[in-house]
Amino acid sequence: MSQLAQKQILLGVSGGIAAYKSADLVRRLQDQGAVVRVIMSRAATEFVTPMTFEALSGHPVHVELFETGTGAMEHIELARWADAILIAPASANTLARLAHGLADDLLSTVVLASRAPLAVAPAMNQQMWAHPAVQTNIETLRQRGVQIFGPASGSQACGDVGTGRMLEPLQLVEALESCFTPPCLAGKRVTITAGPTREALDPVRFISNRSSGKMGYALAQAARAAGAEVTLVSGPVNLPAPAGVTTLRVTSADDMAQAVLQTLPGCDIFIAAAAVADYRPAQQAEQKIKKNDSEMRLELVRNRDILTEVSTHPHRPFCVGFAAETENLQANAQAKLQRKQLDMIAANWVGASAETEQTGFDSDDNALHVYSKNSDTLLRKTSKQRLAQQLLQLIAEKYHEANPAKNS
Repeated sequence: MSQLAQKQILLGVSGGIAAYKSADLVRRLQDQGAVVRVIMSRAATEFVTPMTFEALSGHPVHVELFETGTGAMEHIELARWADAILIAPASANTLARLAHGLADDLLSTVVLASRAPLAVAPAMNQQMWAHPAVQTNIETLRQRGVQIFGPASGSQACGDVGTGRMLEPLQLVEALESCFTPPCLAGKRVTITAGPTREALDPVRFISNRSSGKMGYALAQAARAAGAEVTLVSGPVNLPAPAGVTTLRVTSADDMAQAVLQTLPGCDIFIAAAAVADYRPAQQAEQKIKKNDSEMRLELVRNRDILTEVSTHPHRPFCVGFAAETENLQANAQAKLQRKQLDMIAANWVGASAETEQTGFDSDDNALHVYSKNSDTLLRKTSKQRLAQQLLQLIAEKYHEANPAKNS
């Protein structure tokens, strides 16, 4: 059963061309068993009519703060009714209102009057999204615990290409489910690594890999939603820090190892989702290496094995590894599970082996085979946000089985 079944979702629709997607979003939420009511800003009614949302939701649509003839304080009633508030699209203007605590229309007033979890799905021109004022407002909302869903990158209605597109309705439904994830890790401390590492050749060049960090970041968000105190140790990625998560930015494998080891005292669960470089240049040139010869030979040396260091540490937490494989997935993953003395390992196909499934690096979707000493679980292809929730549930179950004395 969906986490949204019987949940009362208040959908706020602000002005923007992405408002047309919100009509489909109502249906998608209802498909998961949610009861949906809609508030529209005045600007939103210029893009989609209130009648559209009224027909889809089966409830009157609210626009004005002081609607005549109702004889009730609607903003208070709606604020109390909602189990969660999702504003999609959330325009730059709406984000500014929320960040500064304004209450000059129905939507902003309801938000201030409600104790329900709040999530926003930004949608705007890519240059507007990149503006420092918008980013400052987003950071303010994050610090208050507001969930920020997106935005995505791609072509925009104005003809630009970049970050600023509203997430698709199904992605928003999956993200909203995380607001209702049972707190299976309440009170636990979780450290997660994400993204690639970069091993410098000289001040300009480095060795790295294609990891986007999306899976690790989704796990951090899911663990936070499950009640954990989360530290995310992230290599260089183009992703915003998840709300409510302590994010440590690092570059090299050695940087990541040092940051991870500092988190181990008191850590309950370690999830190694990062794609750490196995090797680094034996020497780093102090100046840019010039193109002089027809060939160039590099001497590489092994990097520290962060996962093995953690699994054999005196303050060893419950250890979960990742294995990205191009062949013999099960055999390679189970061998890594034993060799590195792990509690669990999540394996997925990458490269040519993953082309037909479109999973792994650079993808928004993935599928995982999860192995432990006594189990083998297949998590089928879905978004990385939903996959993270499913994997966290498995990890929580195995952790509690292995540590019955720590359950409370």
